[in-house]
Amino acid sequence: MRPDRRGGEEAEVRVRIDGDRCTGHGRCYTLAPEVFGCDDRGFGEVAADGDVDPALEGPARLAAANCPEEAVFLEG
Repeated sequence: MRPDRRGGEEAEVRVRIDGDRCTGHGRCYTLAPEVFGCDDRGFGEVAADGDVDPALEGPARLAAANCPEEAVFLEG
């Protein structure tokens, strides 16, 4: 982990969903419910601020790899 501007630690990996690509298959929040949720229409959304806990990086990557629209992005 690297330090952030607030003096704490910043996650190595961040996640985001491209809302223009997402069509609501739900694979992201099915495979990684700790990282993703869904809105009231069933479209995927990032459950927190986008920082991925190192223990959840595997499920987050699995969700990204299984998104049929390639709408899930991991950065870092």
